[in-house]
Amino acid sequence: MLAVAQSDVLRLEHVHTYYGARHILQGVTLNINSGEVVALIGRNGAGKSTTLRSIIGLKKPKTGKVLFLDKDITSLAPHRVAALGIGLVPQGGGIFPDISVMENLMFSPVKREGEWDLRRVLTLFPRLEERRNQRGKTLSGGEQKMLAVARALVMNPKLLLMDEPSEALAPLFVREIGQIIREIAKTGVSVLLVEQNIPLALSASNRCYVFNKGRVVYQATPDVLRVNQDVMHQYLGV
Repeated sequence: MLAVAQSDVLRLEHVHTYYGARHILQGVTLNINSGEVVALIGRNGAGKSTTLRSIIGLKKPKTGKVLFLDKDITSLAPHRVAALGIGLVPQGGGIFPDISVMENLMFSPVKREGEWDLRRVLTLFPRLEERRNQRGKTLSGGEQKMLAVARALVMNPKLLLMDEPSEALAPLFVREIGQIIREIAKTGVSVLLVEQNIPLALSASNRCYVFNKGRVVYQATPDVLRVNQDVMHQYLGV
C-alpha cells in the first residue's frame, strides 16, 4: 500500500445528483487526501461515473457540496474546475484521433505551472515518445489510454479523475495502467479512480468506497475489503 500524507484535497458532502427525474447520487459523502489513490467501485449503474461528473462540473449536484482544497466548486463550469487543478481522463479516453501524439499533448485548454512538462510526461510514457508523430487513431487501445492520461497530466493537476482506465484493455496494458497510477501518486498527485476491474482497483488504491444504487455503502482499505466476503459478494459480485 502507498504511503500517504494526510490532508484533504477533495471532499464531497451529502451530494445528490439527478438525471431528469432519476435520483442518481443519493447523499454521497467521501474525501481524498493529498497523494492518495481512492477507488470508487461497485456494479454498473451504481453512480461512480456520475460522481466524477459531479466533481468536474459536467453534471451539477442538486444539493450538497463539492469542496476542492476547501473551495466550494459545486456550481463551477468544467473549464473553471480544470483551471483550479482537477484533470479528467474520461471513459474511453477522449483523445483527438486525427492529430499526432505530440499535437494531442500540446493541445491543452488549461496551462498550469508545475512539474509535468512534455519531457517528464514522455519519460513516464516512453511508448508515446516512440509514436510522437503518429495520429491518435493509429495507436493501440492501450496506447490511446496512455495518451489520455498524459494529456491530463500536462495540465499539472493536483487531482486526477480517472474513469474506467482499464476498460477493453489486454491484461498487459491493465498491469501497466496500475503501475502508472502508482507512479503518479508518488509525485503527490491525488487520484480518484472509477474502475470495474476489482483486482486493479484494490492493488492501485489506498482506500476504496463501495457504491450501490447511488450511495456509499462501505469504505475500507484494500486489505480490509479483500477479506470482507459479504461485501465483496453482495456489492461487487466477487
